[in-house]
Amino acid sequence: MKTLFFKEGDEIIHEGMASDCAYIIESGSVEVSKSNPDGERKAVGTLKENDIFGEMGLIDGLPRSCNVVALEDCTITVLTQEAFDSLAEQNPQALMPILKVLAKRLRATLSLVEALEAKDPSISTP
Repeated sequence: MKTLFFKEGDEIIHEGMASDCAYIIESGSVEVSKSNPDGERKAVGTLKENDIFGEMGLIDGLPRSCNVVALEDCTITVLTQEAFDSLAEQNPQALMPILKVLAKRLRATLSLVEALEAKDPSISTP
């Protein structure tokens, strides 16, 4: 795995770009945001040391779903698709932290949807 360095304000991921790796924050913090149709970004979270982002792309290969910008100077380790696949083959148990992150984020999203539905019953989920 390789290590990358980002300065405060550097864009690490741009929504819509190709997904080919995940990132583990060794030091520093990042802001995760979504773009609205007008291109305006709304912050959806902050990640810090030992957090992972970009993991969905390793699993589904779809374009990036969010923007990620360094809030301060960051040291970030890149988890490539090759390294991920090797872990999945050699030591599947090592993937549990990533699966736990995905489950936690899915639960948070479901809670948000429930809150929105409670405010506006016309919002429905499949």
